[in-house]
Amino acid sequence: MTAGISNSGSGRKGVATLICGALAAGGLTAAGVAVLAPGTANASSHREAPLISGTPQYDNTDFYAFVSPDHPNTTTIIANVIPFEEPGGGPNFYQFAEDAQYDLRIDNNGDAKEDLVFRYTFKTNVKNRKSFLYNTGVVDSLYDPDLNVTQTYDLTLIKEKNGKVEHETKLADDVPVAPSNVGKASMPKYSKLRDQAIYKLSNGAKTFAGQADDPFFADLRVFDLLYGGDLSEVGRDTLKGYNVNTIALQVPNDLITESKNQPIVGMWSTIQRENAQGYYEQVSRLGSPLVNEVVNPIKDKDKFNASKPKDDGQFLKNVTNPELPKLIEAIFKIKAPAEPRNDLVDVFLKGVKGLNQPPYVTPSEELRLNTSIQPAKNPKRLGVLDGDNAGFPNGRRLTDDVIDASLQVVEGELVGSKNDLGDAVDKNDKRFENYFPYIALPTAGSRGKTAKSGADTKSALGDGLTTTSQNTPLIAASAGAGAAGILLIGGALMWWRRMQRPSYRRH
Repeated sequence: MTAGISNSGSGRKGVATLICGALAAGGLTAAGVAVLAPGTANASSHREAPLISGTPQYDNTDFYAFVSPDHPNTTTIIANVIPFEEPGGGPNFYQFAEDAQYDLRIDNNGDAKEDLVFRYTFKTNVKNRKSFLYNTGVVDSLYDPDLNVTQTYDLTLIKEKNGKVEHETKLADDVPVAPSNVGKASMPKYSKLRDQAIYKLSNGAKTFAGQADDPFFADLRVFDLLYGGDLSEVGRDTLKGYNVNTIALQVPNDLITESKNQPIVGMWSTIQRENAQGYYEQVSRLGSPLVNEVVNPIKDKDKFNASKPKDDGQFLKNVTNPELPKLIEAIFKIKAPAEPRNDLVDVFLKGVKGLNQPPYVTPSEELRLNTSIQPAKNPKRLGVLDGDNAGFPNGRRLTDDVIDASLQVVEGELVGSKNDLGDAVDKNDKRFENYFPYIALPTAGSRGKTAKSGADTKSALGDGLTTTSQNTPLIAASAGAGAAGILLIGGALMWWRRMQRPSYRRH
């Protein structure tokens, strides 16, 4: 197998990209084989099921787990929520939901049941409810009085056995969340706010919650009427410029593994939302990428989001007899591998034998990581497919190209159908950090020049309304002009209403 995109011409690149777009979106049906209509782009787990697409605060977009490159005795777990955050989307910027439980779940013996749950719950605080502003001036600290809307979270460790809670431990209280990156004028040193939001726990673990650049990368313009017929436009990162909200946790390996002799853990994230009766119901679930997009048909998507790994047998046929290879064969005449697809069961439901498959595994959809595999000095984007056993599907690193790797496996890479299909997007548009939480800083809401700079800077609105002997006449003149304008408009409206009234004559 050759890593990367085939060099056999633009036609092959176009076909590869179109196939990958279908893989990422998971929205093609038999009725759509002849004609592809435009639609909403989905990516990894962005808006992947009918119900969750309408409630982005509760939508898992991506899940990552990898041995920390700078602290290999720890594992870093990252769960992202709220897809397609437009950086300038104020004044009500992006917050974690207060009526939700955001969980990172760990199965350390392969029985498809969680043994550990790291639960994040959030609270929102507003300093001045009489203001419409997210921040009322320049923010240079998470505790800045000018940061009007803030969030904090509690972190709880729940230990379970056979599905029942044995013990709960509060690991952290009221940890500040890094705010949305409003813009350069409001938050000129955003990296400082990011660093302040990294919280160290007593057991050596670290936690973070806040906004980040969306680390998922893919070309999803397949829905734009097949690129308008112009295949020279492929290879663009559709997620470029969008942000997400991130929860990141770095924990010692010996805290999450069963023992030194059994270093493989299965992991996934869930979100539970409080219902009208006061109970929490699971509304989102994510382990390996692309499963609920491509493997599960529409009828199963919401059911999967509410299900548990121990019950994944109900979805087995979706894996052994997948729809996607048949669609690819119908559209592009690339022969689908023979069924049943036991190779997909091994990779995505059990783990790779001898690498990240637990000794007594129960087939289930989890992201499995062998914590004893040391981080690669030179990570390869295709991970295990390219000989890098520290990468996907042995966990998932931020730099792993899961679109290309998954596509090649689905098209039979492991059963003799060698291919180098991909979407021509091989890396994220922003470089990731070298230290926890590793994710790139979010794109700022302002993309133009900074209005002012310096510690004494106030918002442009605040400057304009400051009453001094110098600017009082200007403000007064503006106010007078505004009042005159209102009177003119009001008079015109009254005249118009009189003209529209019917005439009545007393008899």
